[in-house]
Amino acid sequence: MTFLSDEVWQGRIFTGSWVPAAGGDMAVREPATGRELGRIGLAAPEDVTASGTVAAEAQRSWAATPAQERAAVLRRAGDLWRTYATEIGQWLTRESGSVAGKVGFELHVAEQECHEAAALPGRPYGELVPSEVPRLSTIQRVPAGVVGVIAPFNAPLILAIRSVAPALALGNAVILKPDPRTAVCGGVALAAVFEEAGLPPGVLHVLPGGPETGAALVADPNVRIISFTGSTAAGRLVGEAAGRHLKRVHLELGGNSALVVLDDADLDRAVGAGAWGSFFHQGQICMTTGRHLVHESLYAEYVRRLAEKANALTVGDPATGDVALGPIIDTGQRDKIHTLVTDSVAAGATLAAGGTFEDLLYRPTVLADPTASVPAYRQEVFGPVAVVTPFGSDDEAVKLAVDSPYGLSLGVLTANPMRGLALAERIPTGIVHVNDQTVNDEANVPFGGVGASGTGSRFGGAAANTEAFTETRWVTVRAEVPGYPM
Repeated sequence: MTFLSDEVWQGRIFTGSWVPAAGGDMAVREPATGRELGRIGLAAPEDVTASGTVAAEAQRSWAATPAQERAAVLRRAGDLWRTYATEIGQWLTRESGSVAGKVGFELHVAEQECHEAAALPGRPYGELVPSEVPRLSTIQRVPAGVVGVIAPFNAPLILAIRSVAPALALGNAVILKPDPRTAVCGGVALAAVFEEAGLPPGVLHVLPGGPETGAALVADPNVRIISFTGSTAAGRLVGEAAGRHLKRVHLELGGNSALVVLDDADLDRAVGAGAWGSFFHQGQICMTTGRHLVHESLYAEYVRRLAEKANALTVGDPATGDVALGPIIDTGQRDKIHTLVTDSVAAGATLAAGGTFEDLLYRPTVLADPTASVPAYRQEVFGPVAVVTPFGSDDEAVKLAVDSPYGLSLGVLTANPMRGLALAERIPTGIVHVNDQTVNDEANVPFGGVGASGTGSRFGGAAANTEAFTETRWVTVRAEVPGYPM
């Protein structure tokens, strides 16, 4: 039996063991071929209720577990991502359409997220503060209880583990709802890794499901925090629902990130960076470079070279060939991308490359000369589409960059890094890369956006994770009960 054998998870959900799902099952499909790879269990609202009760009970014992033991579980989990890298990587390739580089990136980050989280139990969990009366006055960070994690399809392993690992390390139980389209590499894999790492039963639950499952998770009274990654539209609904239940919610949402290419940038390197930023994982990344803002002196040549590079990239099945781009996740997403491209051309944009597809294999696309009203310029495409527009001055570049409801990532390419940093300081985003494209992620740094991109950096890094997954408690101790004038 293999590590992720469907003999274990077929038609089931994970509640500390693999049990039948009340919501039935659905096919796990390979987007490149349409082939059915198995059938994953779908959690119904009653499954969420049952898991909430079990998780709340298991969490109390887990929170009382010595910090060193919790850290050891996280370290073992980190090592297991490497031990089972080949098998998990095959699922990332086949189920999520990831090319080899993307697979390696996800596995590396998953390993690092666990090792970074393993340090959290040993960190100071409070501080002493002065008091007006003779007593010991402390501010403590305590586990929140049960954390609900809702993760998307595009980077299924990273976008689940970056919440699951620190939440567990800090003494919480976790109910993970992976996207059912990537429920094996983004759900089953986590259950298997943490089970083998020695996490006690009931502390982690994996409940694949649709919107009704997510709604039940947000509403469940045992779940105190929701950590959501997904589209801005869905995030607004999650935030509204969590607010009604007086729950904290951390939202990492969409983006339409700008790459600013200043007039002194190295053109060859800029085109390479821009192609990577827009076409990595078929553009299905929240940090994807959606808007290329290029100085007018470089603009025509940048468009020409970017289109030339797009036309040369290979698109195919990453399971059977060494390709640059794999498939779009499903027909719904592909059709959304293509509609934005064709509507943009109809609105006046120039199609410099791409704009075609075969099945779920969408060609990397370059749109030039857009007006501000062109759909692919205004909206998050979530596909391999680079929209390129010119500017004449730094002030104009700033004006274009801030003319967006999103504020996730920003790249500025220039021969003068201080000039790039000064320009970036005028553009509000959660992430800035001077002399790099917009798609970067590491386990030890805070991650998040502003505006329509989310509620700030509540993912990554010790400070952000501690803030995200614990509650603040004031605790005092006196030598004896004081006398009161009553």
